Amino acid sequence: MNWSDPAEARQLRFAVVTGLVLLLFGMPFAARAQTVQANQAQLARETQPLVGPTPYPGGAPPTEQAIASPNDTDLGEQQILKRKEEYQPFTISASVPVYYTSNVALTPSHELSDVVTAPVVAVYYQPRLASNLYGVVDARQQLFYYGKYNSFDFGSLDLEAGLTYIVPEFHGLVLHGEYDFNRLTSSDRVLDEFFQDHTLILNAELPLRINRAQQLALGADVNLSLAADHQSPRRNDYEAYAGYTAFLTRAFSINGVGRVVVRDYHQNDRTDVSEVFSFSANYQLTPWWAVSAIATFAHSDSNQDIFDYNVANAGAAMALTAKF
Repeated sequence: MNWSDPAEARQLRFAVVTGLVLLLFGMPFAARAQTVQANQAQLARETQPLVGPTPYPGGAPPTEQAIASPNDTDLGEQQILKRKEEYQPFTISASVPVYYTSNVALTPSHELSDVVTAPVVAVYYQPRLASNLYGVVDARQQLFYYGKYNSFDFGSLDLEAGLTYIVPEFHGLVLHGEYDFNRLTSSDRVLDEFFQDHTLILNAELPLRINRAQQLALGADVNLSLAADHQSPRRNDYEAYAGYTAFLTRAFSINGVGRVVVRDYHQNDRTDVSEVFSFSANYQLTPWWAVSAIATFAHSDSNQDIFDYNVANAGAAMALTAKF
């Protein structure tokens, strides 16, 4: 340890103070860190609009009309047909989000901020099994690198398999169920595992189309932990959300989502209620290259005050996507 280095001195002070506080409340530092990293991984998933397919396995609700233009009225009434694209079940994507986070350790006070680089690669296969039934198999690996507090560096691997069914008779209701295997590792050492979870995820989402360029979405999720090899981060999540998406041009879109989540932990009689608000502005430079501005704010109330926190994340991401 270089005591003359202010950054290293701050890291040591942070570790010592946090460890003493957690010991005082009867919870080891390692267990707290595991829970923090699991929560940060979930927040990152809720912030990134660029990685992976859209909620519709086919890419978007089917339409044969072009996107509305501000100049449409100059040309009178139009019914412009566009070419119907062939369904492509494979998606390969890579994204590099870089963002500022206001509360690295998700503490109720004395928050420490940092810059996080969180590259992620993913492969998706969504075969069309019937006219409105799709399968999904995917693998996603994300790494989190903190600029100053690199003791929090970790990796998150997800392997998922499930089914998606669209109900056109009920406003295009999307029903989705899947199994998710999640594995957290220390930094980028993929063999140094500290948490493993097997989860059943059930989702229902109702898209409410305003016009050709705008859409609302109302949905609910249930994430049930079936088994885990460490109990402190293990939990069931019960979530309701509302989202809004608008295509301002063919290439530029904005998206906002508000979520309310009840997180029921399997250990220590802990229950958290979180409100999460996320926003993104996305620009499609080419069919395979996109950039985004991303932001998230989360407020969490727990029945154990030490787990209350506020955190704000803001940054940008670049994504490369190939479909075939």
